[in-house]
This record gives sequence, C-alpha cells and structure tokens, in this order.
Amino acid sequence: MTTAAFWVATCERMIRTFAQALLGVLGADATGVLDADWTGVFSVAGLAAVLALLTAVATSGGPTGPGLTETVRGVRE
Repeated sequence: MTTAAFWVATCERMIRTFAQALLGVLGADATGVLDADWTGVFSVAGLAAVLALLTAVATSGGPTGPGLTETVRGVRE
C-alpha cells in the first residue's frame, strides 16, 4: 500500500468504477442526457469511486497490489 504502483492501480480502479456507475445510473434512469439529474448521477458515481478506494485500502494484501490476490507492475518512468 506504500508503493506508487499500488496507488496508480487504485486510481485506475476508481476511475473505472466511477465511469461504470455513471453509465449504470444513466442507463437505469432511461432518461436523455439533457433530462438527467446530474447532481444525483455524479453523487452515486462519486460514492462508488470512494467505495472502490476504501475497498482497495481495506483489502490490500501487501505492498504490491490493491487487492488480496493481485499484483501490479511497477510504474514506468
């Protein structure tokens, strides 16, 4: 949890989760882009991203990956 690779992988996971939640809420609401309740949509997507962060921190299985069973490659410089 103390490596840059862990945080890069965690940030990628948060971005993916945010996007998936955003699209899921928009799809479930079945409204147009102009008719969407954007405050609610971003609220749900933001909460999902925060939960992804908390899950990664809580399940960090060691210094290499954001999950119990995964490892990440080092950050290229």
